[in-house]
Amino acid sequence: MPDYVREVGTRPVGVAVRLDHVSVVRDGTPLLDDISWVVGSGERWALLGPNGSGKTTLLKVVGSSLWPTRGVVEILGERLGRVDMRQLRRRIAMVSASVSRTLRPELPALDVVLTGRHAALETWWNEYTEQDRDEAHALLSDAGFGEAGFAERPFGLLSEGERQQVLLSRALMGTPDLLLMDEPAAGLDLGARERLLGRLASLADDPAVPPLILVTHHLEEIPPGVTHAALLRGARLLLAGPVEEVLTGDAVSVAFGVDVVVERHDNRWSARSAS
Repeated sequence: MPDYVREVGTRPVGVAVRLDHVSVVRDGTPLLDDISWVVGSGERWALLGPNGSGKTTLLKVVGSSLWPTRGVVEILGERLGRVDMRQLRRRIAMVSASVSRTLRPELPALDVVLTGRHAALETWWNEYTEQDRDEAHALLSDAGFGEAGFAERPFGLLSEGERQQVLLSRALMGTPDLLLMDEPAAGLDLGARERLLGRLASLADDPAVPPLILVTHHLEEIPPGVTHAALLRGARLLLAGPVEEVLTGDAVSVAFGVDVVVERHDNRWSARSAS
């Protein structure tokens, strides 16, 4: 197979994220190895690769929650090491299982969404206006949860699909400048996954939505509207660029270490064994 250690396509004019030769090393083991990557404003990215390839670590660096061992990281025009990290993190929204675990299970769904306004974990940490509450209700309604009573349901009693939708609403409540999602469709049944991907597709098509980066293991979990993709393997970035140039059978086969056929129908991707 050809060597896919390169970047394809042209670099964007407006830059939301720039990584130059970034490495993260722990106990002598590289979790990220010499990553150079650019995310343009308005772009929607999918990060793919096998377990242990560095996807979540890369997302933590981009989310300013993990300091690199080497290299330069610029996020939303700010360089790590020259910016107040607390202020920068308020401009970045994360949807992940780790965020879910930090929220009190008894917290009502509406309150979970409200906490996103100030990146808090409890509503009593801040004051909220009626306009804030109306916006939180609207975000839940956009997720398909406009029925009476849902807003008061405890977060811990929601289904996995409902929790992911509430977490996404929480992220949007903060009006972020960068939206990061770590395997948002993991563990969802078919119906919940399709409902989530439908909402993500709507967000991807909305020019008011900030740059978006989604981590996944599966091509089937990439929503329509994703414009760019990156493949990782062994802590290295194999290929990054426009989605149709990256998600080829050869490239995905290299990344996952198995020969696969990649197909695209109605803006949805899939992969299966070539054998």
